[in-house]
Parts: sequence; structure tokens; C-alpha cells
Amino acid sequence: MSYCYVIETMPEPRKSLHKKYHDKHYGFPIHDDNELFGRLLMEINQAGLSWEIILKKEENFRKSYDDFSIEKVATYTEKDRERLLADAGIIRNKLKVNAAIVNAQAIMAIQKEYGSFQKWLEHHHPKTLQEWMKLFKKTFKFTGGEIVNEFLMSIGFLPGAHSKDCKIYTQILKEKPMWNQ
Repeated sequence: MSYCYVIETMPEPRKSLHKKYHDKHYGFPIHDDNELFGRLLMEINQAGLSWEIILKKEENFRKSYDDFSIEKVATYTEKDRERLLADAGIIRNKLKVNAAIVNAQAIMAIQKEYGSFQKWLEHHHPKTLQEWMKLFKKTFKFTGGEIVNEFLMSIGFLPGAHSKDCKIYTQILKEKPMWNQ
């Protein structure tokens, strides 16, 4: 069952929370490295939880992780880890907090080599999901198959974010997602 259909059957206020993400963000290409990192961070934090929990906490994630600044998160210290693990506004999971910091450091290295995280993704496109999973597992922490799939669908690198009968599908096509090139 597609996300598009599920949203239509939700009661308010859940529906409006999901609809905003569905209509404005899900599947649309992202060109800013910090926002790409933020999306990856959110997808990692969703593991084992509902996406609704993550959507409700998005502003807290943004605030707690310095507006998803890769440069700042990459330099987080043990004190920052402790602060994040004590922050009830985000997901307080040691593995996920550590993954955010290590992944920010990995993206910094990617930026040095490729110029940007986006260019690194473009350099490796196209790949099958299995190939992406191997690459992400080699490059990042806490990136299993579902996380990689949802991350890449959510940023327009893999198809599937919207069904063809969804009104947002044609808007996504206008943005020239990588899966359609």
C-alpha cells in the first residue's frame, strides 16, 4: 500500500503532519548537503519506530543537531554525545547518536574528495538498491537496507516515493529526480 493512499485514510491531525512531508518533501531532490545529512539522520533515527514519531520530532532534531550542520556535528565531543542522549526531544539511542557524528565525519571526507555529498551521490548513480546498500554499509554507520532505500527514495535517487496516480508524482517529475534521468 503506498504512502500516498495511507495518508488519505488517516484521521486529523495525523493526516496534516504526514501530508506536509508527503506533498513538499518526500521524493523531491535535495541539493543542500546539510539537508541531505539531516534526511539521512532522520531516516536512521526512524529505524524501529514510526515515521510519525520522527516527523513530530523533526524540529527538535534540527535544533539539537545544529540545524544539521555537517561541519558542527562532525566535531561533536563526548559532552555533545551526553547532551544528545539526555535530550527527550530526539531519539535517545547511543548507536543512532554515534552514527550521526561518525556519518557527519564521513560526509566531510566525501566533500573533500568529491566537492559535496550530493556530487558523491550523483557520481555513484545509477545503482541498484543492493549496490547502494553495499556502498552505504562501507561508507556510513547504521545504514541497513530499509534506511538506505527510504533515504534514496526520499531524495529522488530511487523511484517509489509516489505512485503514478498520486498528484505529487507529476510535481516530482518536474524536479528531475535522478531515478528519472
